[in-house]
Parts: sequence; C-alpha cells; structure tokens
Amino acid sequence: MSTAQTSSPEPEENVKSVSPTMAAEVSGDQPMYAGRPEIYPRSVSGSFRTLKWTSLWVLLGIYHVLPWLRWDRGEGFPNQAILLDIGAGRGYIFGIEIWPQEVYYLTGILIIAAVGLFFATSLFGRVWCGFACPQTVWTDLYFWVEKVIEGDRNQRLKLDRGKMTLMKAVKKVTKHVVWLLIAFLMSFAWVWYFNDAPTVTREILTGQAGGWVLTFIGMLTFMTYLLAGWAREQVCFYMCPWPRFQGAMFDEDSLLVTYEEWRGEPRAKPAKGGTNFEGRGHCVDCSACVQVCPTGIDIRDGSQMECIGCALCVDACNAVMDRFNLPRGLITYDSNNNQLARSKNSETKLRLIRPRTIGYMAIMLLVLLVMVVSLATRTRMEINVLHDRSPLYVNLSDGSIRNGYTFKILNMENVKKDYVLSVEGVEGATMTVIGIEKNGAKEVALPVEPDQVVPFQVYVRAERSALAGSSNDMTFILKDTHTGVVVTHESVFRGPEH
Repeated sequence: MSTAQTSSPEPEENVKSVSPTMAAEVSGDQPMYAGRPEIYPRSVSGSFRTLKWTSLWVLLGIYHVLPWLRWDRGEGFPNQAILLDIGAGRGYIFGIEIWPQEVYYLTGILIIAAVGLFFATSLFGRVWCGFACPQTVWTDLYFWVEKVIEGDRNQRLKLDRGKMTLMKAVKKVTKHVVWLLIAFLMSFAWVWYFNDAPTVTREILTGQAGGWVLTFIGMLTFMTYLLAGWAREQVCFYMCPWPRFQGAMFDEDSLLVTYEEWRGEPRAKPAKGGTNFEGRGHCVDCSACVQVCPTGIDIRDGSQMECIGCALCVDACNAVMDRFNLPRGLITYDSNNNQLARSKNSETKLRLIRPRTIGYMAIMLLVLLVMVVSLATRTRMEINVLHDRSPLYVNLSDGSIRNGYTFKILNMENVKKDYVLSVEGVEGATMTVIGIEKNGAKEVALPVEPDQVVPFQVYVRAERSALAGSSNDMTFILKDTHTGVVVTHESVFRGPEH
C-alpha cells in the first residue's frame, strides 16, 4: 500500500510542507520526523459532494432531533423516546425498556453494528469513513465554516502565508469562535440522550445544571473542537484503527475510489488548444484531485490507507474531463473487476451478492433474530434469592428449624404487581416475611410498585422431622396474580446433621 504524496513546489500545492513520513536518513540536526502538513482542501461540486452534504445534514438532524421525540410510558415515567437514564439504571428505546442486567442486548447491537460495517465496506469500500463517521461529518462542517470565513483554498493559503493584520486576526478569531460554538452544540445535544432534553436544556440556560453536566459538556466541547478543528485527518491516520484492517473486507468486486491508470497514463499538461490527446493519457496533471482531497493524498498513486473514500476527487476529475470533452470516470467509484473489464472493452457488472456479503448478512440476521425472539419472550419479572450465611439456620424453642433469605423481586413493568410466594421441597414449611406476614403461612402475598426492585426478608420454618439432612433442596415459587406468570428459584434449606 502506497503512502500519500502531498508535497509540491508549485503554487497550487494542497499542503504547505512535506508529507508526514519518517525520515529515511538522519544526519546532523535533521529531525527524525517531519512536521504535520497543513491541508487546504478546495471546494468542489458534483454528485458525491451533494451526497456528502445530504448525509451531513440528515445525520446532524437525526442526532439533534431524536432526543426530543416523545413516548408516553405512563405517569411517573420518562416520556422521552430515546433515553439512557444512568441514575435510574434504565435504557429506554421507544417502547423497549432495558435494565442493567440485560446488557447483553447492547452486546447484540454492537455485533450488528460491527458486522454491518464489514458488510457496507465489502460492498462500497470506506463509505462509512467518507460519509457517515462523526469525525468526517464534523470536520467537513468545520471545513465549510473555514471556507465561508477565510475563503476558498487559494485565499486561505494566501491568508496563512501573509503577515498578521487586523483583518486576518478578525477572521481567525471568528472562525475559532464558530468552531467552539458548533462543538458546544454537538456536546449539548449529547447530554440530551442521558437526561430529559427539555429539562436539562432549561437547567443549563438558567444556570441550574449540575456540575457533572457542565463538566461533561465542557470536555466534549473541547474534544470536538480539538479533533474536528485541529487534528482533522490525523484522527484517521493515527488514532482510528479502522483503516489498518479495512482492506481485509475488500475484494475485487468492492466499490472503491480508483484511478484508471491504463487510461490516464502517461499524464502530461494539455497541449495547446487542449484537444489533442494522441500518444498520451487523459490525465492532464492538473492536481485537482489532490487539491479537493480532505486528507491531502494523490489517488493516482493507487489505493491508500489515508483515503477515506469520500470520492470528492471523482467530482473534481469529472469536471476537468468535461472541460476537455473527454469521457468521465478517469477517477471513478467502481470495482477493480469493472476497471479491468473497461480496459479490455469488456462488459462491466455490479456484483453485490457474493459469498462474503451473504455471510455478513446472515450473521446480522441471525443476531437480530436472536435479539427479537429474546425481547418477545423475556419475562418482565425476575427474582434473586440469597441464603443468610450467619447463621445458616436457627434452632427455635419448639424444636423447629428456621432459615433466613433475602428475597428480591424485580418488577420490570410500569404497573403495580401483586405476587404470591410459596415454597416446595420441604414438607410443612411455612414462611414469615418481615413487614408482611408475622405468623407464618404457606403462601404470602407480596405487593411491588411499578418498575421497582424490592427486597424482602423471608424466614422459612420447618419441623426437624421433615428434613432429610443438613442440606435440603427447596424451591421458591413466585406467581403474578394478574398474568399467571410463574417464576421459580432453586435454593436449599439448612439444618443439623441427623
């Protein structure tokens, strides 16, 4: 895989210093590493640029609108459609409520997301990096702000190379203020997913927000400003692991941004008149593809790790081809097989259904099916029983044996529940529940408020003659009186050795 080549002595270079590669030889005071080059992408229009703008605004719109969607869950419960309530230990996704012990659903979502990324990459290359990654979206927005305030590429180059003037200072300060404002709005929106959006917005605007909320917003604001405004492509080059192994997801039918070398070489500046291309390639060596690249690479050097697949170079090259009345697609978004077929004047085809893509789709559908079945069949009540350890049992004055248990009921529904608790396995056993049943009974009614985890202290009493030994199998049975659903829990009843 080749590395990016971005240095050029000409006025139209895309960067103002050499490419950031390790020095091959170090002598005297020569530094071991080159400094980071500043990249000045030029604006471009075309189908892929339009697609990127559409993706940017749609994704930002979804990100900011989702927390404001309402979902009625009843009195006393949050009515935000998507909410991760850390304080209450609940996750709400429309009509689905996730409890902490159901974290395996998060695992399923992460598996689907990861395999989905593999699936999209095998089909369309680095489409995630080029159009949907948050780093790409925010950096693209920051580039746009920079262009509006400081001008397009050549104007920014001239501004940065010139002396500091009042106008330059005003433009720089204005740009960074807008960047910080965007970062603040992004961070502001993020806290909406963890708090009721209208409430936390009102608290922040009136100065009533807690310290943790303000600290969180401040940290996210700084990180967004740093990564999108300053680090930019360095996040993709050095921080993100995805470029290192995304090549393993490609095959010869994956759609990638490629340069058709067979058609473009040998490249040369256009002849006088610009219409004679005999004995040479169609590439006019204008560097337009390099100038529009947000990572500063030259796609004509081949597929590179630094290419994020945004295809802006395709738009730039197509505009140049139109100018010289040449066929579009010298730089194209297509598969290697189709590129090879065109070089031989053979038929091209789009192969989306392949063993690789079928495998990824099957994994996603399987995980999704497991999650759907689990959600549809999950019980909305759970019990947890812990036997008292000190003492294991108590000899009562009438000769009977008593064991103590901490009995927790999880009512995961938004309605009050009445349960009936009983035991099996020890003949004649009765129960006493602190605060509920004092005299001992074979069945005890246990009320539980909506969406609560309620602990009960349960004492089970049995005659010594009913015990088979020091450890006796016993089963707790909890029945929902409203639905008839029964949940059991295996436990033991301790006693003395016979």
